[in-house]
This record gives sequence, structure tokens and C-alpha cells, in this order.
Amino acid sequence: MAGSTHSVNNQVPPLVGYDVFSADRALTEAVERHVDPGPRDEVLGELSALGRTSGSAQVQEWGAQANENPPRLRTHDRYGHRIDEVEFHPSWHRLLGKGVSAGLTAAWDRPAGHLRRAAAFLVWTQVEAGNGCPLSMTHAAVPALRTDPELAAEWEPRLTSMVYDRELRPAHLKAGALFGMGMTEKQGGSDVRANTTSARPLAEDGTYELTGHKWFCSAPMSDGFLVLAQAPGGLTCFLVPRVLADGTRNVFLLQRLKDKLGNRSNASAEVEFDGTWARRVGEEGRGVRTIIEMVAATRLDCVLGSAGLMRQAVAQAVHHCDHREVFGGKLVDKPLMRNVLADLAVESEAATTLALRLAAACDDGGEQERALLRIAVPAAKYWVTKRCPPVAVEAAECLGGNGYVEESGLPRLVRESPLNSIWEGAGNVQALDVLRALQREPGAFDAYLREVGQARGADHRLDAAIKNLLTELADLEGVEGRARRLAERLALVLQGSLLVRFAPPQVADAFCAARLGGDGGAAFGTLPPSLDLASVVERARPVA
Repeated sequence: MAGSTHSVNNQVPPLVGYDVFSADRALTEAVERHVDPGPRDEVLGELSALGRTSGSAQVQEWGAQANENPPRLRTHDRYGHRIDEVEFHPSWHRLLGKGVSAGLTAAWDRPAGHLRRAAAFLVWTQVEAGNGCPLSMTHAAVPALRTDPELAAEWEPRLTSMVYDRELRPAHLKAGALFGMGMTEKQGGSDVRANTTSARPLAEDGTYELTGHKWFCSAPMSDGFLVLAQAPGGLTCFLVPRVLADGTRNVFLLQRLKDKLGNRSNASAEVEFDGTWARRVGEEGRGVRTIIEMVAATRLDCVLGSAGLMRQAVAQAVHHCDHREVFGGKLVDKPLMRNVLADLAVESEAATTLALRLAAACDDGGEQERALLRIAVPAAKYWVTKRCPPVAVEAAECLGGNGYVEESGLPRLVRESPLNSIWEGAGNVQALDVLRALQREPGAFDAYLREVGQARGADHRLDAAIKNLLTELADLEGVEGRARRLAERLALVLQGSLLVRFAPPQVADAFCAARLGGDGGAAFGTLPPSLDLASVVERARPVA
């Protein structure tokens, strides 16, 4: 029986039953901008369908259930046989199946494949980010496998399939397969050349027996894994199938699952290899070079994932403030809250616009675009992923105490927000990679300058930022200690140039004023009040 002391009012309805893709103007405009007219209608229709699925109450509930029921490790069956399996909640499998069927592992041979997949990944992340890990690694494994045409012919059709088959059985009997990755070891961390896992050649050419451990093995329920190990010729890349061709389980000993801050629906494990069968990928001693394209693809997914989390955080904040009444009016119309929401919206749009530009460069494949990616991907990975946590926290604060309650969904976004900055190389690794591109590949910086130069003359603050960046790069004394600053400036100038060229003037003006012109504070909500902030917030409003 309801209490009689008061009625419930001024509570915000849930943000469900909407098209997550079509409600995101920055994302839809980026897709329209980068996709050729031929497949454009098909791509937009496909993404809108996924957007409606993502915004449905049912799928949102699956995301909550997968997060609330983390995976469980089963090392042995009831009889004592070693099985090394991970059990997932049914909602995890439903989400992963939807992601596979939406083409999130099928970018490589479709028209505008990387662009359409990037937009879909950004949308799907907003449901539940945990299942993005196996989708990302399966997608990213393809270029590594292509270093061995025989392996690629065997495995690529399985990895790019739109069929999700959850059963552990030989891959050749499955309609689709997923891949994981294991590079990190406890003694080395990001220094993979310090790996101690050994690979002993077997009689059959290209096959080896692995002995060692992996401190972080992502998605351990997958059908295959790309791992690094020390072969006689040096650090080498290997394919480790979960189940061998004859149906027996490969030696893949799951020692424990990591108890993580966020990303709780996804399993991350410590794995021991003890006579584990593996197939070499690429040449001996060239393991890092073989796997580097996989790393580049997963780094771009880190940018996309963070952009998706930011977008969902901003959508929830604007939705809440659009419905909440305070002090005689809508919260969204209060000048100070409007400033906060506009500032968050600008950050989100800058991330989305940059992420989709990089995805379009992957589709182009030309020398100029490859050179741009070499410097822009680590710079974007460094900066966009670092902006995600403060955006998520500020968005939660927009909901007040409600944002601190699990049912709002904001705590899950806050816990998830640091992951992409850590995964696939934390901030220092990305900043040093930017330096390597600057020092060893002059074509990369030339491509970058040509890209940002397309906006020269359109905004004096952007022009000044480009000039200052060139001045910083002219003096490389003690450059390693300034690597983070350089990565940040490279990313900000690139974002500014893209917004000046493609975003509405009020968005570009706000970005250039606060991020490039110094007319903004360290916290969100400190944009110059003279800007058209109402239009910026209106653009970010999700259509429910």
C-alpha cells in the first residue's frame, strides 16, 4: 500500500525507447559526411536499426543484468576433470550475439566497413561496454592473421561471420568464431619484449609448444587467441586455438578471473600454458611487428568506446535536466547548468568527430591516410580516453544524488570510464608512440599538418594553436618529458580543426574558446557565457 504523506512527482522518466544512433547528431552527421552516396542509405538504415535496438527497454535491461551478474570461473567439472570454462549470464550471450549480428566483427570487406562498424561500436558501447572487448579483438585480429595467407584463408571467414556460436568446439565446425589476446605478463607489463613464455618448435612446420603464463588474457572464452612468446628466433606471434581440430581441449589453464573496477560483465583471466599447442603467425622474431596492426585497431576501438561512454553520459545528463523542475523552471534552462551541459556536449562531440574521422581513414587505405593514422591514433587514444572519466563523473553530478545510485546507470559509466585509457597501452605508452611517429616517420606529421591545415584561416584561436604546436616541435630538447603535453596538443588541434570544418559554429566556437583559446576553466561548466550555449545543449538532447 502506498504511503499517504506525499505523491511521487518531479522524477525523471528513464531514457529508453529511442534511437541511440539517430538521436546523436554529431554521429549521424559524421557518418553522412564520410560514407559515399552509393551505400549511404543502407548504412544509415542499418545503424538506425541498431540504434533502436540499443535504446529499447529490453536490451537496456540485458545490459544491466550482464553487469550485475559477472562471469564465474569453473576450473573443474563435478568429477574432477579440468575444464577451464567461464560461465556467463544469459544476457551476456544475448548482447554478444546482437553485436556479432550487427557486423561489429565484419568491417574488413564491406563497403565503408570501418566507418559503419565504428559508428555501430560507438552506439553498442552505450548498452553495455563489457561485451565490446571480444568484439573488438575479433575485429582487430584480422590484419595480424593476414600476414599468413594460409591462416587468414582459414580463420578470417569465421571471425568476420555475423553468426555467434557460443559452444566450445573445433573452429572448423563453427559458423562463427571469436578471438582474444594475451600479451601482458606480470614481470613485464607493457614491455612485451620482457615476456618469458617460451615456444618450442614441433615436428610439423609452423607449430610449437608453449610454456608460460599471461597476466591478462582478455575474453578467455574465445575460440582462439593471439599471444606472444619467445621462439628460438626471438619474440614471435602465435595463434592458440581453444579447442584442437580433433575435438580435444588445448592446454589453457585458467588460474583466476580478475576482480575489476568496471567492465565487470567481461572476463579477464590469468592463463597458464603448459605444453599448449600453437601455430606461428608471421616470422620468428617479428612478433611485435606482426601484432601491431591488431594493436592499432584495438586502440581506435578504445577511442570509439570512450566516445560512446561520453555520449551516453551526456545524453543521460541532458535528459535528466530536460525533465527536472527546480526553482520554478526546467533545470536545463538554468544558466549555470546549461553551461555545464554545453561543456560536456562539446567534449563528447569532439571525441565522436575525431573517432569517426580516423575510422574513415581506415577505409580509405591510401598512403596519406595511413600516415595520418600513425600519429593520430595514439594521440587520440591518449587524449579522448583521458577525457572520459571527468565527463562521466560530471554527468553523474548533473543528476545529483540520483546519479550516485546504481539504478541511474551513471555509476556503471563512471566505473567503466578509466578502462580505455589503461587498455592497449596506458597514457605514457601512447605519448611515447606519438614521439616515435614524430621522430621516425616524418610523413606522419606532414599528413597531420595537411589535415589540420584544411581549417587554417577559419578561426584565429585554431591558427594560433597550430603555430604554437609548431614552435613546441621545433625544440626537441628533453622531448620525452614533454611527450604527454605534445600528445594532448596534437589531439586538441586535430579536434579543433575538424569541428571548425564540420560542426555547427556554436560548437566549434565553444571548443576553440575553451580548449584552444584559454577562455575556459579546468572544470566543466566554465565556458564563456557569451557563447550560444542553449544551441549546443539542444544539439546534444536525445530524442526520447
